[in-house]
Amino acid sequence: MKSTRWLWRTVGFAALLSTVLCAVGFAYGINQIIFPKPVARDAIEAPQQPAAKPKTDNWEAKEQIRIVALGDSLSAGTGDLSGKGYVGGVRDKLEKQLDKPVFVYNNFAIPGYRTADMLKDWDKKSDIAKSLAEADLVLLTIGGNDLFQSGAGIFSLGDATNGSSGSDGTKGTSGADSAKERTSPSGQAAETPKSTPGSPEQEAGAGFSPKAAADRMPDAVKRLEQIFDRVSKASPQARIFYVGLYHPFLDLDPQREGAPVIRQWNAAAFDLANRYPNITLVPTYDLFELNLSKYLYTDHFHPNKDGYDRIADRIVDILK
Repeated sequence: MKSTRWLWRTVGFAALLSTVLCAVGFAYGINQIIFPKPVARDAIEAPQQPAAKPKTDNWEAKEQIRIVALGDSLSAGTGDLSGKGYVGGVRDKLEKQLDKPVFVYNNFAIPGYRTADMLKDWDKKSDIAKSLAEADLVLLTIGGNDLFQSGAGIFSLGDATNGSSGSDGTKGTSGADSAKERTSPSGQAAETPKSTPGSPEQEAGAGFSPKAAADRMPDAVKRLEQIFDRVSKASPQARIFYVGLYHPFLDLDPQREGAPVIRQWNAAAFDLANRYPNITLVPTYDLFELNLSKYLYTDHFHPNKDGYDRIADRIVDILK
């Protein structure tokens, strides 16, 4: 009997202890619900903060896209009788792709401009930097006239010209004279016949001198670096596309002696562009390498409408 009594006492004590613990736990839970303790804000807010997207990648949030173009005759659209050039082509294609208004905010391109001309123009016109600061997309062409001088010094036209001396020391047109012969009063390239076998233009290949272009390159590259630096700083939130050079005289250069010079320029431009996170070089050499006459205007230097369309397609493809 005595052992049974102690057994029941032990069971009763355990039951009482369990009841007390249960009551205490219940009271604690109710207290936490009614009077919760504050939790550190960093613990609950930090993981919920979305990663900020770069402004240059946030075109979806923009109501419209503004393009600013600058440079030489390619950005001016010389050779495209529709007047659009590759700048207008990019505008049309990008507007269709984004399904929102895209417009050319300003186009400062001047036919015949070289790197030195562009730098001087920048110093004279304060609205260039102001427009670039408002741009979402910057399109730039420059350097072709530095190397080719509108054809002078690369191809000497000999007796077929006015007899003036080219930059390579041979008889040929000067850059200015060549530009006058190929431009109409409106500033567009004048209609000239395509080269034919035995014509003066065909014979120009005999006077090909890539050295003349190579000699001009180092100083031109230095000026290109200044241009990249200015444009990048003036338009830090925009995407900047520099259009590389193609070989407009490839069909008159059977030995392809000019190809290394042009590729050297493009390689130097790529190295410079690679220093700036918002500058991209757009290669065009391959776009004109085959069927050159199909994509060049009658001046044998500028793209025609089809040529400009290919450049515009390349830019929009890169933007995708």
